[in-house]
Amino acid sequence: MAIPSALSYLALGDSYTIGEAVEQQDSFPYQLVKLLNGEGLHVKQPEVIAQTGWTTDELMSAIKERNLSQTFDIVTLLIGVNNQYRGYTTENYRKEFDMLLATACNFADAHKKRVFVISIPDWGVTDFGKQSGRDVQQIAHEIDTFNHIKEEITRLNGVTYIDITPISRKALTDARLTASDGLHPSAEMYAEWVKEIAPKVKANLNS
Repeated sequence: MAIPSALSYLALGDSYTIGEAVEQQDSFPYQLVKLLNGEGLHVKQPEVIAQTGWTTDELMSAIKERNLSQTFDIVTLLIGVNNQYRGYTTENYRKEFDMLLATACNFADAHKKRVFVISIPDWGVTDFGKQSGRDVQQIAHEIDTFNHIKEEITRLNGVTYIDITPISRKALTDARLTASDGLHPSAEMYAEWVKEIAPKVKANLNS
């Protein structure tokens, strides 16, 4: 399949996609576009459907409200941390994530190689997590459980899964990787994510 001269990009998610507590250009979708453009691709600025606090059902509702009719050359999907945070069931997550992944694939015009699912970061390692009164090991266990479900569904559907959770856990010992709010990733953290995401995007676009 020939790559069009200007690639369109849709980023679906929550605070980790919109880039809570960092400048817009420092969020991972904008850093991803900048890196890809610097490596010879021509990617438009991302269309973003994301908001801090959203769960899977809220993202689904927002997508319906946006009522986008176009398809995209690149689609990223990162959702689930707020399901875990609010104590939603894994059964609920499995059902709704499966629906969201199907929606993401539809936005890519059924070209599954153009869809990229990103794992849920571990917020328990942050200052907010450590001061939340919750057991940080339990948070990690629950994040891993949600990610296992996400990865299983993603791979069963033939979509690329990108695991940035180990990178997120580096914030436990590196304060530079957390934004000033003590919870969300910093620009430096997002840059580390993009180093994992960009090669997979380029490889799939060229395949």
